[in-house]
Amino acid sequence: MRAITQQALGGPEVLELVEVERPHPGAGEVLVRVAATSVNAADWKLRTGEVDKLGPPPFTLGFDVSGTVAETGSGVTDFGIGDEVYGMVLSRSGAYAEYVVVPADYLAPKPASIDHSQAAALPTAVLTAWHALTKIAPGQRVLVHAAAGGVGHLAVQIAKLHGAYVIGTARSDNHEFLRSLGVDEVIDYRTTDFTTVTPPVDVVFDLVGGEYGERSLSILTPDGRLIDAQRDDALDDPRFHRTYVAPSGADLREIATLVDRGLLRVEVASVMPFADVARAHRLSESGRVRGKIVLVP
Repeated sequence: MRAITQQALGGPEVLELVEVERPHPGAGEVLVRVAATSVNAADWKLRTGEVDKLGPPPFTLGFDVSGTVAETGSGVTDFGIGDEVYGMVLSRSGAYAEYVVVPADYLAPKPASIDHSQAAALPTAVLTAWHALTKIAPGQRVLVHAAAGGVGHLAVQIAKLHGAYVIGTARSDNHEFLRSLGVDEVIDYRTTDFTTVTPPVDVVFDLVGGEYGERSLSILTPDGRLIDAQRDDALDDPRFHRTYVAPSGADLREIATLVDRGLLRVEVASVMPFADVARAHRLSESGRVRGKIVLVP
């Protein structure tokens, strides 16, 4: 089978499309024939070595998968061959490949109302937002930084589903898009300092990081929460909470129901073949992607 691997840490040029042996599932695992995967910021951070979670190369990136069950390991009862599934992959042998092995409990049936490219754009991004915003209460004011990005555009919808009043920071050309998702106020971070125009908020979801943390504290209520997904500079404040994504087939089943009911939608910026993976990474690293970039074999 074909897979994208890298023999060294570095720029997008280290990514190679090669032939490797097709894997087989073990107990409690499923072999998925990959219809699509997507690019997350963690992918290029792992590629460069900025994040060290996979150990030294060689490895294959790719946390998201949507595809068809090709084989099941012993003990798997929830899925059968031919089932369409989506989910997260946490492995040195990721989803930038034609086949990938995934623990069965990381997977869920693919939402019926969307295609594989859209489904592959969901898992890591939507679970990041889902787990970060579980405690949002109706009527709370929530500020989401980088609101039009892969995680951000899902986070604003999840916050609205919880009954929040949602404010988002984004470039002006994404404002209409965010309003179509239900965002109540949008701020162009290039022309306006959000700290000067935003009244106190109950929750800040920081998808930018760095100095955005301390700046966000200035508009956070005394008992509010700053939820950080990007290593910001506010970790010494008691209102600071670091969030991490975790795979969950159970949560993805619930999310699939919301998608199929039309209550949650995912934005796909572009769909590219595996051969264009370096270009996809460069685009992702630019920080100017609305929604997600999808890769297909």
